[in-house]
Order: sequence, then C-alpha cells, then structure tokens
Amino acid sequence: MHQLSLFEAEEFYEFPKDLLEYKENFLSREEADLLKDMLLNSAPWEQRTQKMYDKMVLTPRLTAWYGDSKYNESADNNIIKRNEWTPQLYALKERIEKEFGYHFNGVLLNLYRDNNDSVAWHRDKESRYGKRPVIASISLGQTRNFDFRKMDHHQSKYSLPLPHGSLLIMKGDLQEHWEHRIAKSTIPMKERINLTFRLVNSI
Repeated sequence: MHQLSLFEAEEFYEFPKDLLEYKENFLSREEADLLKDMLLNSAPWEQRTQKMYDKMVLTPRLTAWYGDSKYNESADNNIIKRNEWTPQLYALKERIEKEFGYHFNGVLLNLYRDNNDSVAWHRDKESRYGKRPVIASISLGQTRNFDFRKMDHHQSKYSLPLPHGSLLIMKGDLQEHWEHRIAKSTIPMKERINLTFRLVNSI
C-alpha cells in the first residue's frame, strides 16, 4: 500500500484535489485536547449491531449522533434519533462551513477505543446523503491510517495518517469510485475519536 500525500513530493502519490481537501492542524493542540476529553466523558456512546454474512454482529467501535432535531439517521432499518447539538460541536460545524463553504446538518462520532477497533471497507454512498456527498472528518487522539482503494479491482491502494486535530474533507466523486477504511492494528493504540460532519436528507 502506498503512502498518500496531499503535498507536492515526487515520492508520494498526490490525491486529486477535486476529491479531497486536507488541513493537518485545523484544530490547535489545546482545542483538540479539550474537545477529545469532553467527548470521551460526555458523548452518549453506543455500540450498535450490523448485518454481516447473514449474521448480526457488534460493530468494532462506539458511535454517537448529533444534529438538527428534525433529521434522523438509519442503521439496519432502525431509526436513530440524533442528540441535540452541543455548543462546541455546533460552533465547530459553523467554523468548517464558513472556511470551506459547505453545509452540514449532523455529525456522526466514532470512538475507536484501541487498536482492535476498526471500520471495514465501505463507501458513504447512500440515498440519504444525496449525490456526490461532502463529508468533513476531524480526527482526535491516536493517529490512525485512513486507507483508500479504487473500485478498479482494488489495484490502487493508498494510506493517509490522520493526526490529532487534522481535518479531511471527502467530496466530488470519491464515494462513487473509492472505498475507505480504518483497519485493525497489531500495534497497541490509545483512543481515537472521528467526527464526520454530513448533510443528511430527512428520512
């Protein structure tokens, strides 16, 4: 798997800028530390189930939803009511919107408790996200590799480390032609929280 860089360097693959925007230090160290501690201690974390190979299994991570109250989220045909925005999360949403010009009405939080937690290869290409969805992803805590592979028999694979306080925006046709994941690791790791701001259609 190739290491991915968004910077101009001959030894790295430079991902198309119409698919990704990246800002390594979007949050200062102090901002990221405070937000991570608050969410670890106060978010209503839940471990949900998902269908895999005709069996219902527990997801290898914890999640929590926040957003506009009139919008809900679905998972395995179950309706998930979102929690109301906290002042901190709402301010962060507005900050991203103002700087990058996008609009969001919800945020999905994922808590990777250690190196055994993960999310499998997938695309956020569901009808409730609309066509060519924009997803703004903030990482807090442990640096984890964010892997991509193109839907061309999976010959093109790249990996981008996402450090504490970084922002990655997925856009354009990324969800149409690429899959992404956070893999398990054999290396011991601490907690990582991932905030994915989204525009979700009413369901």
